[in-house]
Amino acid sequence: MKIAVYPGSFDPITLGHLNIIKRASRIFDRVIVCVAVNSAKKPTFTLKERADFVSRVTGKYGNVDVATCDGLLVDFAREQKAGFIIKGLRAVSDFEMEFQIALLNKKLAPEIETVFLTADEKYTYLSSTIAREMATYNADISKVVPREITADVLRRLSNK
Repeated sequence: MKIAVYPGSFDPITLGHLNIIKRASRIFDRVIVCVAVNSAKKPTFTLKERADFVSRVTGKYGNVDVATCDGLLVDFAREQKAGFIIKGLRAVSDFEMEFQIALLNKKLAPEIETVFLTADEKYTYLSSTIAREMATYNADISKVVPREITADVLRRLSNK
């Protein structure tokens, strides 16, 4: 069985993230979306809220599970018996950083391969940061955040 882990902070999950998840679910037997703690970021939503958002929008995929992680990704992947880590790429700048991380992960866990999936063209501009900024100004976020969570995101972030 080919098991992959797709890690991220998902603060909040965007349509770009969902596009990667959908495509990965067609490639791998099981995809575990790992809502992770990133010590370099201060998230807007709690770990539990982010995991709930991801669960709500990925429920339609029978081979996608959601979990949380606050340790090293390769340790989590090993615990899950995953042989692959999925990383989404929007631009060359993403590749530079993700390539370095992939090389480090390969040193730590040579049995785990990193697979890069390029973002669908219509999502290359999209990030959780952009979604949060739009929501702060009560903008229409329906083209950036899955409809299942738009009300929750706006409720938390919009200036009323």
